[in-house]
Amino acid sequence: MARILSLMLLCALLITPMIGVAGQSDDRLNELFARLHVTQDPAEAQQLEKFIWVIWKRSELESTNILMQQVEEAMNTGDFATALQTFNAMVKLEPKFAEGWNKRATIHYLIDNYAASVADVERTFALEPPHFGALAGLGVVYDAMNEKKKALEAYRSALEMHPNLFGVHLRIQQLSKEIEGQKI
Repeated sequence: MARILSLMLLCALLITPMIGVAGQSDDRLNELFARLHVTQDPAEAQQLEKFIWVIWKRSELESTNILMQQVEEAMNTGDFATALQTFNAMVKLEPKFAEGWNKRATIHYLIDNYAASVADVERTFALEPPHFGALAGLGVVYDAMNEKKKALEAYRSALEMHPNLFGVHLRIQQLSKEIEGQKI
């Protein structure tokens, strides 16, 4: 019965019109985060996560939405130079749009500019503190930097917000063993 009620709530949230509300200012996010934090159903968690990402990627400015489409195309084709230029324009145009900073952090990671990636993730958190995707991404960046303790901390923080985050449990186990194995 509880599962049916939670699915009905999710459906109601999904069909609520998105006009006029976007990004981290969307009122539905609080309920979605609350549900994401407590659900034990991986399928429901996956649907909640997808909907949160849809909201995060949508800006109140149509020009930012157009840039987001362009940058996703550039990223999908591996054109990271164009993607970075577009994200630079996006964060200049709308500096309070958290997902612009988060996506730019991803580009910085992909071009091995880890310090810039960390800085953009920090900016993302300043704007959208429950951004589990940025936290998981921060773990990936710290992993690449061989900062295992920081990576482990970031992954654990991501799981606090999204307990069903795919792949993070396994990486936490691996890092925990590596870090504990280093102690003498």
